[in-house]
Amino acid sequence: MNYSLRQLKVFVTVARARSFSRAGEMIGLSQSAVSHSVKELEHQTGVRLLDRTTREVVLTEAGQQLAGRLERLLDELTITLRDAGRVGQQLSGTVKVAASQTISAHLIPQCIAHSNRRYPDIDFVLHDRPQQWVLESIRQGEVDFGIVIDPGPAADLQCEVVLAEPFLLLCREDHPFASLTEVPWQALQDERLILQDYASGSRPLIDAALSRLAIRANIVQEIGHPATLFPMVESGIGISVLPALALPLPQGAI
Repeated sequence: MNYSLRQLKVFVTVARARSFSRAGEMIGLSQSAVSHSVKELEHQTGVRLLDRTTREVVLTEAGQQLAGRLERLLDELTITLRDAGRVGQQLSGTVKVAASQTISAHLIPQCIAHSNRRYPDIDFVLHDRPQQWVLESIRQGEVDFGIVIDPGPAADLQCEVVLAEPFLLLCREDHPFASLTEVPWQALQDERLILQDYASGSRPLIDAALSRLAIRANIVQEIGHPATLFPMVESGIGISVLPALALPLPQGAI
């Protein structure tokens, strides 16, 4: 026998409302259409499902059993279809993101928090690694995508700019540059520089800027982690150039 989903939903609604007219209002059908649908279902099942009185609709024993089971089945069907839709729209599952250390520390946490609120059924897993590892993990398919400062030549990767940030000069308060609102690259000539090493995506960009302007770089320290730059500059070892994203959060920001 062919039972339509509409027939089953109409019957369950009538069973809940105990009225053809109220059921019709709930599902947007006329009272006669609701009554006709239930009669068809009774004819197809071969049993009386409802006792009709002048005041209300009363379920027969067969109707009670069918209504209870159908309600559970229809709820399960709704959940199944909803979950299938989420999978089809990529609204559930796990997303693996790789990001360089500077970006992981200062940009990704807010992005993950926002995404968790917007897509609660998606788990975002962050891999915090040096930039070259991030690029290689993308190539190997170990993560879904990565976020880096600048990938450089990467013809085998699809790249998209999502953010533009300036470079900032880091120096002690008693350094002559501290009173300037802007420091040209040329002013770095012969200055003692503390820079991140080549695991950082920003280092090739800094080298390119210095080379383009023929600036003699007096690099006294090369650091792996950006957080190490700050105490070294504070100690007077030298000055540094770093992306704006690498600045620490203001006190009290957390």
